Amino acid sequence: MPQRKAAKKDLRKNLKRREKNLQIKQQIKSAIKKFKKSIESADTKTRAEALRQVYKILDKSVSKKILHANKAARKKSRLTKLLKSAK
Repeated sequence: MPQRKAAKKDLRKNLKRREKNLQIKQQIKSAIKKFKKSIESADTKTRAEALRQVYKILDKSVSKKILHANKAARKKSRLTKLLKSAK
């Protein structure tokens, strides 16, 4: 347990940041699941829209330093590859 006042404040800040980061990571996972379900559909418009949503969330998480840029790029590349193979 932290003893100093500043350490206690850091602990509070870290807990809030952790909560927010976990929410964003959950958004990423759900967007990817939604995209993978849309691949099964025949409508190319829904596929493209779902992929655009995933890109948007990944780019935001990189800008907020929740994900590393290379990890986001790898995910985007793999999902695009998946989309092209589904056609």
